[in-house]
Amino acid sequence: MSRIHEALKKAEQERAASQGGTAQPSFIAAHVADPPGFPEESAGSMPAPPSGNPMPTFGSPFSVDGLLARCPPMDWKPDLRTMLFMNGDDSARGTEEYRTLRSRLYHVREKMTLKTLLVTSALPKEGKSFTASNLAQVMVRQHGRRVLLIDADLRGPRLHLMLGTTPGPGLSDYLQGKNDEFSVMQRGAIENLFFIPSGTGIEDPSELVANGRLKMLLQRVEPLFDWIIIDSSPAIPVSDASVLAKDCDGVLMVVRSNSTPSDVARKACQEFPERSLIGIVLNGTSEDAAPYARYYYEAYERKGTTIKS
Repeated sequence: MSRIHEALKKAEQERAASQGGTAQPSFIAAHVADPPGFPEESAGSMPAPPSGNPMPTFGSPFSVDGLLARCPPMDWKPDLRTMLFMNGDDSARGTEEYRTLRSRLYHVREKMTLKTLLVTSALPKEGKSFTASNLAQVMVRQHGRRVLLIDADLRGPRLHLMLGTTPGPGLSDYLQGKNDEFSVMQRGAIENLFFIPSGTGIEDPSELVANGRLKMLLQRVEPLFDWIIIDSSPAIPVSDASVLAKDCDGVLMVVRSNSTPSDVARKACQEFPERSLIGIVLNGTSEDAAPYARYYYEAYERKGTTIKS
């Protein structure tokens, strides 16, 4: 066994104590309000290629920090309309909802193994990338937590625009065998937050995500992180999300308030095994509607309904 594999094995053993058992989770639900002035799906021009960013000195090249030091440093220029935890305002609208979502995920983690989380939606423009990116940010706000954010939406990638970085090399390059896991993994100004962008554009994403290399990637990097959050394509138009979910511990479905048809949300949920779907995030709620949305979810949870829409 190589020294790198020994280091990965040791890291996994050190983190094993924080993992839960195999019991089934309680279904979670959360609502998230868009920040003021945030467009439903903001477009953006491609940022300029990032320059090098001074990073702290790491330890042994075969320690966890030493392995992650191999990831290229990037000068992220985040879109502050979408990155709620990067603008210096800890009380900005929407931040408390993400703290609540974080807490609920940790409650689920007490009952089952939950480290790799797929975030998807029924249809495009419902806020899945917004949810995945801000969930990753709030996770690393806890001391010592290390998070990997992966843009696996190879059809309409957005996370690199939201973070203000380049789209490649990234996941598609790894899945084609062109790059290793560390050369596609970026580290920016936020401590302990790492990012794998979508990568070079390809013609047939469905075949690529199903070739088995994603599972290998997750197995190799999982010991290095407390959470791995994967943004996927929407569940209804294409099969990518259901394929990706097979390699993840759980699925979080995003629906948009007053937008996603209930029958479409139900159909999307049926794309995943019931044990995999751990919760629903209601995105785009107004401040006035938020308390009622919470009551709506809780009422349905008491009835044991699995579809929260």
